[in-house]
Amino acid sequence: MTTPAAAEESQQNEKKLSPSQAVLKSVYESGDRLKIDPEVLDLLRTSWREVRAQLPVRMDDRSLRIFEGYRVQHNGARGPYKGGIRFHPSADLDEVRALAMLMTYKCALMELPFGGAKGGVMCDPTRMSESELNRLARAYMRHMHHVLGINRDIPAPDMGTNAQTMAWMMDAYGQMHGHTPGIVTGKPVELGGSFGREQATGRGVATIATEYARLEGVAPHDIRVVVQGYGNVGSWTCRILHERGFRIVAIGDVKGAIKNPDGIDIPALDRWFAIARSVAGFEGAEPITNGELFEVDCDYLIPAAVGEVITAENAPRIKARVVIEAANHPVTPDGDEMLAKRNVTVLPDLLVNAGGVTVSYFEWTQNIQAFRWSLERVNLELESRMLVAFRGLMERAASDGTRPRQAAFDIAIERVAQAIKLRGFV
Repeated sequence: MTTPAAAEESQQNEKKLSPSQAVLKSVYESGDRLKIDPEVLDLLRTSWREVRAQLPVRMDDRSLRIFEGYRVQHNGARGPYKGGIRFHPSADLDEVRALAMLMTYKCALMELPFGGAKGGVMCDPTRMSESELNRLARAYMRHMHHVLGINRDIPAPDMGTNAQTMAWMMDAYGQMHGHTPGIVTGKPVELGGSFGREQATGRGVATIATEYARLEGVAPHDIRVVVQGYGNVGSWTCRILHERGFRIVAIGDVKGAIKNPDGIDIPALDRWFAIARSVAGFEGAEPITNGELFEVDCDYLIPAAVGEVITAENAPRIKARVVIEAANHPVTPDGDEMLAKRNVTVLPDLLVNAGGVTVSYFEWTQNIQAFRWSLERVNLELESRMLVAFRGLMERAASDGTRPRQAAFDIAIERVAQAIKLRGFV
């Protein structure tokens, strides 16, 4: 016999959208607002190509493991496909498809000459040695190289991958096609990578937070910030915001969370993190749970780790007045609606975490021209593009009476739809 609690849970599970369905919900809503041609909408809701491959890898113990890898190319109307490669246990086809869609609209919002793609391998890189990861990266490239190319599809790092991973992939591609540094971005600087790429996403997040504070007319030292995640994006966000005078009052990662209402000493935390590999246990703050992290009294909450962490269940307990989405789709559609009802502003991931792909674009252009930019030029160009996109988004939201996420999708979908029509696809 089904209990009322079980029935309610089943009902909730039925309503839960998959990652790709959550993105499509925003696409359909935007299509309705913009009166997009139904045939164009059909192209926007489907991927142009989805590649699935079995990747055999010889492990260090000489056993053979077969990993499942994906490359989803969502839409290339505006240019070559662009998107990272994720090594993570949850990187299944649906998640990769959702991230590819987001990349299409992110590039369009930022006026980058790219379409959207994403790659993924279902694995746990934290349980693999460097040599095993090397072999996995090369296996991925061997199975996917035929759909990649400097003017076709350019991968980059994502969760679970880094500059070293891109170096291995670049080398594997080069062994088949000749030296092609522009085949990936996010490479080590020594191999043609761009200055500023490592911190680019965090710098973009900090730029948006700083500009929103200016828009509010509030000084950085009066703004309390909570950051969920202390990987590449979260840590660089904290460092740059700390340098600019913001007060980081709580930080969490997979192993725990910490809080200090007076502000966390980020340089001291970095010294601790270099040893402990976690923010947990840092003596300059009190320990809290990851659940409590979202309930810390603050002004800006920055989810900078995995997706779908703010839901209809915990959104009512969030005390921040602004949520700044540094991660990809960290707020579920139901959570988004709940935050809107509480007048919490959500600055969307399409804009906020676009610093990474923007500097990837700079790296790609540098590789094509064989001419390196200085760090100062990279940072100035990044900030300029982030501010132009932010101001355009906020002006659109104000003129249309929409929320920032809705305005972001409207701007992006208009641009992709126009490219589709100009190319004669419909």
